[in-house]
Amino acid sequence: MVPRSYIHEFLIVFVASLLFPTWNFCSPQGTQASPGGASSRSTTGAASSGTSSGSSSGSATIKGGSLHGIYLVFPFQNSGPASRLDWLSEGLEELTIQGLSSAGEQVYSHSWRLGELERYGIPTTAKLSRATMLHVAEDLDADFVVFGSFNYDGKNLTIDSRLLRVNPAALLPPVHESGPLETVMDLHTRLMWRMLSANDHSYPLSLTEFSQLHKAVRLDAFEHYIRGLISNDDETRVRELREAVRLEPEWVEPNYALGEAYLTKRDCVSALPCYGKVPKTHDRYLEALFSIGVCRLSMNQPDQAEEAFTALQTLLRSSSTPGVDFPEVLNNLAIAKARQNKFPAAQEDLKRACALDPDEDDYPFNLGLIALRQGDFNGAAAQFREASHREPDIPEDRALLIAALEKAGKQEEADQERNAALETFGPNGVTSTHLDAKNESLTRIERVTTEIDPETLRFEMESAEARAATSEPQDGRDTPATHLRRARQQLSGGQLDAAEHEYHVTLATDKGNASAHLGLAEIARRKGRLDDAVKELLLSLEARDSAVVRTTLARVYLEQKKPAMARTEVERALKLAPNYTEAKQLLEHLQNGRPTDVSPKGGPQ
Repeated sequence: MVPRSYIHEFLIVFVASLLFPTWNFCSPQGTQASPGGASSRSTTGAASSGTSSGSSSGSATIKGGSLHGIYLVFPFQNSGPASRLDWLSEGLEELTIQGLSSAGEQVYSHSWRLGELERYGIPTTAKLSRATMLHVAEDLDADFVVFGSFNYDGKNLTIDSRLLRVNPAALLPPVHESGPLETVMDLHTRLMWRMLSANDHSYPLSLTEFSQLHKAVRLDAFEHYIRGLISNDDETRVRELREAVRLEPEWVEPNYALGEAYLTKRDCVSALPCYGKVPKTHDRYLEALFSIGVCRLSMNQPDQAEEAFTALQTLLRSSSTPGVDFPEVLNNLAIAKARQNKFPAAQEDLKRACALDPDEDDYPFNLGLIALRQGDFNGAAAQFREASHREPDIPEDRALLIAALEKAGKQEEADQERNAALETFGPNGVTSTHLDAKNESLTRIERVTTEIDPETLRFEMESAEARAATSEPQDGRDTPATHLRRARQQLSGGQLDAAEHEYHVTLATDKGNASAHLGLAEIARRKGRLDDAVKELLLSLEARDSAVVRTTLARVYLEQKKPAMARTEVERALKLAPNYTEAKQLLEHLQNGRPTDVSPKGGPQ
């Protein structure tokens, strides 16, 4: 019997082929992986709103004829013979991202697209079919895809751009511009203005006004900036970005990117001045502020780190859904406070982070370290036990649990944990740890969150600006996508009942919304209703097959002590996305026959 998922996939491709007969429908899993592909800066919030599988059904809104929503931009293909201009492929992508952002649209960043492709094992250099672009956009809940091509004949550069609406699928008419290579900035500005104004005869901005939104930069500086972004080598990346900054000292984007490159190399002294060039009005400011705090912790300047994270938290609380906090910010703020012996305040922040993200083991781990500093070995053992329960495969969690139990005088319990660890990790898997509440080694093993979901930060601020810009009642502007994104924000902030309401409102309008069912499954799991979680995950799969959802379902089956069913789902997930890291790790976990009390991951946070 042919599996239903195959029939489902066939029907999708068949219908799409009728809509777009000239497309090449290669699937992501059919793309051959290449070693050494560019890696992007991953995020601890990868499972939050930017990366959850979902459907954009009905989410694109039309105001006065123009299309508004979330955009996903892909590199423009070089269709000409000039291979020396291959850098322009990502260059036009970046210009499009900046252009859409300047025009007030929400758009995924270059690094976020790379992260999504990496998640599915698709090489960053792969030439993607339109069907694959559509699939990636659906998983990111994007409303529109922008892609195109360019050709340089030695005299003129011709740029073609296409706009694809995700759901219902519709390919809008192409636009193109042509002119000398050195005018690429102007060509692209005209291209973007035409793309945004083509569907709205009353588009509020003239070409002149639209052009004024974009900073004019030197072409050579722009080339160095793009080459730095796409480089796989740290030294080359820094060199190219430094040259871009030298040529255009006040251009924010290369300054921020250079700060990120220095932070990757742990050179915080060089990174801080770069982050300082990002003004408060720029959409990278929140990310820069977070990275400044990380640098201050790395340089052991906890008072200045606390100042940075407190400022970030204040901005987020004033802009986001009321009551929403980011656990990554709370974690780092707590570490900064703990280093200044502000233990009660630090513990309060970490307990909040633990509640917001019940799968992350870093937060109870850090709570355990604070308990050690206070000489509370029983409290430390309880926290390390919680961390070990959340992540059973982390040897360090288990080692500190054993050491804390020994310090608390509970040798029998410590021996039991040591024997269990030997079975799980082998004889050399867990090393002995000697604890000293005054030992500076505790600071060295603190788990600082170095990355945060940039798209969620940006969308939060953009949503706040949109709310402030209109006095129209909120309900009058809400679409299914609005309710869906609000639900994700509330789920991220631990407001389960409010999030559940928003997901149900979404489904009342869009009954087959895969993201809403996935969100309800996460809420049901957090409330201990595992049967309801399974039901919602199956409904999500009926709406659209997804490796992420199948992996989440497998983890819920593990919680229900159903390893055979879990293995079936994770194998199906790997058929959809053979290089999906979460699924591969879970399959290895099952093959090794390790304990099955594994917390589900991969759903919306």
